[in-house]
Order: sequence, then structure tokens, then C-alpha cells
Amino acid sequence: MKYKMNLLIVLTIFASLVYQAQAVDNMTSGSSAGEFSKVGVAGAQFVKIPVGARANGMGAYAAVANDLTSIYWNPAGLAEVKYMAGNFSYSSWFSDFQQSFAAMSLPIGDYFTSALSFNTFGCDKIERTTLERPEGTGTYYSVNDFAIGLSLAGYLTEQFSFGVTGKYLYNSIADLDASGFAFDIGTKYETGIQGIKLAFSIHNLGTRMTYSGQDLNSTKKIVNELYMQPLDVQYLTSSYNVPLIFRAGIASDVYTDEDHNVTAAFDFLTLSESPEQFVLGAEWTWKRILSVRGGYRFGHDQFGLCGGIGLSYIAGGVGGQIDYSITPTQDIGIVNRISLNLDLR
Repeated sequence: MKYKMNLLIVLTIFASLVYQAQAVDNMTSGSSAGEFSKVGVAGAQFVKIPVGARANGMGAYAAVANDLTSIYWNPAGLAEVKYMAGNFSYSSWFSDFQQSFAAMSLPIGDYFTSALSFNTFGCDKIERTTLERPEGTGTYYSVNDFAIGLSLAGYLTEQFSFGVTGKYLYNSIADLDASGFAFDIGTKYETGIQGIKLAFSIHNLGTRMTYSGQDLNSTKKIVNELYMQPLDVQYLTSSYNVPLIFRAGIASDVYTDEDHNVTAAFDFLTLSESPEQFVLGAEWTWKRILSVRGGYRFGHDQFGLCGGIGLSYIAGGVGGQIDYSITPTQDIGIVNRISLNLDLR
């Protein structure tokens, strides 16, 4: 009966969070799931790609976040990292695209933790094509995007934590590049009711970005029929926003005994340029050694089901964890992720 009541409370609170988040979205920019789609109005799309095999195995992680991947999901979760720790995560995407995430934490006193992170996404070799040569020109270009972040998180009270990340963003395709700055802000609250945790975060508040580079320069004649020297010209580019994300989450340990622990989590995301998404996830852990995870994402045209496993080890003052997740898509194959986390206790 206790666990049924716990789950009912979780669902009730989360339904309220979803309603409030939708109301905020409608008041500010209109629902992104309305009569038209806003896909394509923002650049730097790599900042939307989630990191960490554990988090991606569950799908919903905003209120669960308690490791270095919290830097992406909810910076407030970094406050729970009390040791020097390092995390490396690797994702294999479609068409030879790859994502890597690395982070290192350094506690500051008893209540604050700082961290440095590096997130990169790209592909090294893409063949150029033209209208005249659609099969390829024999030349190649690369895509390289990255973000360098500095985070600080801590406790304002025993139940309330906050976190903030400042990051430098860089986009590069062929001989064009753009850069800018953005901030993530998150909060996390332990209600004290049946172990329920609430989380709110907003991501990618920052500057507009503009591409520049050699590929914008050219030499052309104003009128081809006239006998005159060609002129040097430069194409003008428009600036673009970074995708803005608001995330609300709730999580609770719905079942716990000496050997088993089951965590349920729910996330609601509203984005500036794509439809709202609703994610349910769960994690079962046996003796703090083996974890099995699963989740489902609603409102996305490619991602739905997700799952993963993890192994943890603590001995001699050193803690280690290795996680793996798999995320099938509708049309572009399977995304595989693996993460390694080490900490000094």
C-alpha cells in the first residue's frame, strides 16, 4: 500500500508540473506543438543531444541526476558529487557521426562542487556533392561542434540545491565557423515526502551565433555578357539562436529493501523549436552492483524506447561505474552509448 501511495503522489505532482510548464510555454512563445512546427529556427543543434549512458538508458533524468552528466541534464545535480571524479561518455550515431563527453569535478568545501566539461559532436569525412556531380566531387569536408563548460553547484539548504553552467559554443562545417556563449541554470528540491525529488532547469540562455569563413568569399562577374573584371564578393549570413530548453522532472525510489531499489522518473521538456516531449523512465538496482534501466519518450518523431545496463564497483576508496545504453530510432538506426565514471572517496 505504501508504494502504491508513493507512486500516486509522484504522478499527481508531475501532472501539475507538466500543466505549469505548458502554461509558461504558451505565455512566452506559444506552444511548439501547435498548428506549425518551429523546427529549423535555431542552430547549434548538438547542444540538444543528451549525454551519459545511464541517463539515456532511463530517458528521464532531471530529478535523478547525481553524477557528472548532471552538467547536461540539470546542473543542480552536480551538488551531489562530493568527491573528485571523472566521467567519459561516447556515443556512436548514424552516418559516422560521433559524440564524446568528458568532465571532471572538484569539491569546494562541504557544500559546493565545481566541474569542467567538454562536449563534442561531429564527423571527420563527408564527401562534397554538387548539382552537376551528385555522386561526389572527390573532395571532403568535416563537421566539428563543441562546447566547453564551467559549472558550479551547491546546497542553499539541506533540501534545496542549485547549479549553473557557463559554456563556450563552437560550430564548424567545412571552412565556416561560428561561436557564442550560453548558460544553463538548474534547481533540485527534496520534498521529504516519500523520497520525492523535484527538478527544474533552463538550458542554453545565450548569445546569437553567426557563421563566417572562407567559404563565404567568391569572385563573380556582375553581368556575364560584359567584358569587365570579376569582383570579389562575400555572401551575407544571418545570425541564429541556440535551442532553448526548459525541463521539469520528478523522481522517487518507489521500492527499496536490503537488496533491491527501484527508481521511477518523469521528465517534461518544452523546446523553443520543436514539439514538447514527455519521458517516463525507471531503474532497478540489485545490491548497488547491477542496474537495469528502461524508458519511453513521447512527442519525438524518431526516439521512443530506450534501455540500458550498468555495473558499479567500490573498493579501496575508489568508486567505478560502467554503463551502456541503446536507443533505437524510427528511420536512422540505433544509437549506442557507453560511459565510464571514476571517483576518489
